[in-house]
Amino acid sequence: MKIAYPDHWKDYGPLAIDRMSYAGNILRSRVFEFKRNLAKLGQPIDRNEWGMAPQTVNAYYSPSMNEIVFPAAILQPPFFDAKADDACNYGGIGAVIGHEMTHGFDDSGSQFDADGNLKNWWQDADRAAYKARTDLVAKQFDGFMALPDQAVNGKLTLGENIADLGGLKIAFAAWKHTLQGTAPAPIDGFTGEQRFFLTFASIWRNNIREASLRVRLNTDPHSPGKFRVLGPLSNLPEFFEAFGCPEGSAMVRPAALRPAIW
Repeated sequence: MKIAYPDHWKDYGPLAIDRMSYAGNILRSRVFEFKRNLAKLGQPIDRNEWGMAPQTVNAYYSPSMNEIVFPAAILQPPFFDAKADDACNYGGIGAVIGHEMTHGFDDSGSQFDADGNLKNWWQDADRAAYKARTDLVAKQFDGFMALPDQAVNGKLTLGENIADLGGLKIAFAAWKHTLQGTAPAPIDGFTGEQRFFLTFASIWRNNIREASLRVRLNTDPHSPGKFRVLGPLSNLPEFFEAFGCPEGSAMVRPAALRPAIW
């Protein structure tokens, strides 16, 4: 686990940045990074290195390093708020942490072993059962129309959709574990369970132009934010119970089509 910022900072001393040319700064930065990567050749792997800057609002899992990384910039609202109740924080940053953990077992990460080697460590029967379950995830997202003439690509986005589903289940179970069998009092008229899922929905709010959305539908392994909410939540009995959604309602996927990987 890598949280907030690295133990050792990169030395940017040799990189010249000035106010004369934005393009020049970009080109020199790329040359600097290229040379820095070349210098790694023949050297031991630096397992303390980060693939993102602390100022990046993002997180990642690296299968070759078998690590989860959370830069400082994502540790703020709406993902994490020290003043918020636990339900909100588990629904926000907790779901993100669970998401990155689950990437170790998605359709791509599951092909790497604990040491980061590309190696099949699954039994054949387990792999076949896993594929049957994840095929339901791909089929579900293939049915989401992001634009009138274009659907989400379930195969392209499969890894991220698996991670969203697994991350939510992990985070919800973790939050419930902290309660020790008690039920927190409602806040603003919402139960803890409802606040958990409302916070998860809030972290994916966004505005996007149609042209940009169309590009992302063809290139981005992440589903549009709207479907990152509607997809996994419509598969979770925990969500149905929290909001009293009956079978047959819009946010309850039919049981026979509902992916339950774990």
